[in-house]
Amino acid sequence: MHTSTPQSCATVRTFAQRLSSTRRGARLARLLAVERLTAWDMSPAVIERAEHVVAELASNAALHGRVQGRDFLLTLTLDDAAGPLRIAVSDTRGEYRPAIPPERGPDHESGRGLLLVDTLADRWGTEPRPPSGKTVWAEIDQHGERLEAVSGQ
Repeated sequence: MHTSTPQSCATVRTFAQRLSSTRRGARLARLLAVERLTAWDMSPAVIERAEHVVAELASNAALHGRVQGRDFLLTLTLDDAAGPLRIAVSDTRGEYRPAIPPERGPDHESGRGLLLVDTLADRWGTEPRPPSGKTVWAEIDQHGERLEAVSGQ
């Protein structure tokens, strides 16, 4: 008699959407990400962190990575086998690489977005996207609870 060992079937879930490189497109990216992560039954703490990360990366793509007539791409990838949630935003301006700016004074109205990404994501970085673009990605561990960074708890 031959018996087989049950094997868990790990699923990799992916969501990808092209969006206009506008403020409206950035807002839609955030809303779509929250909807998708809720449908994937992610924890509220991960969804909250991801919402802020998507908002910042999509806003940067629409503001700094914009090329007239070209969209940006939002991709969410989740490996159910305890892999991290990967958020990737690709735009067509490969010459502009994001970096955390030097210390900003209280009067500066912008320039803190990547500080938020750095605080909320477990890892983040950039990679080229040939022929002329870039992808900025961030990973959030499914079981890493860093909600205090968002809500101040």
